[in-house]
Amino acid sequence: MDKRKDSDTKPTKNSTSVERKSDRELVVTRTFNGPAHVVFNAWTKPELLKRWWAPKSCGISFVSCEVDARTGGTYRFVFSHPSTAQPMEFFGRYLEVTPPTRLVWTNDEGEEPGTVTTVTFEEKAGETLVVMHDLYPSKQALDDAIASGSTSGSGEQFEQLDQLLVALEASVGRS
Repeated sequence: MDKRKDSDTKPTKNSTSVERKSDRELVVTRTFNGPAHVVFNAWTKPELLKRWWAPKSCGISFVSCEVDARTGGTYRFVFSHPSTAQPMEFFGRYLEVTPPTRLVWTNDEGEEPGTVTTVTFEEKAGETLVVMHDLYPSKQALDDAIASGSTSGSGEQFEQLDQLLVALEASVGRS
């Protein structure tokens, strides 16, 4: 049995593109080596999400990960960080869940209306193009997110997802 950790896998050849499309829109794009249903599961199964969602360089870790990935369902991620006493919570509801091609959810942790995230999964020849589109409630909200650095972890997150997919493929190959 291969004892390798996800973090021990080599970086993949795929790169992550982050582009501000308008005053309120940020789009992150990456192609993953794997079929859409496997990539989709990595976005909707708590046991898989916990392995890639939090950028390791941030030093945060999951306390809990609750996901009811169905239209009208909810999610709640709770993280801890050694430098803060209070856990960080991110939560919202799924507006659309269409396996394995599309997810749409709200980010409801603020007092104001939050960002709406749409992720599409397009499979071609065993690879999956993932496009994550964040629509912020205002130009200021996106400007603040960029200034705080909260939008800068996508490349690392997606690299971690790619590494997870490699590990999942390796485990299927060993079965």
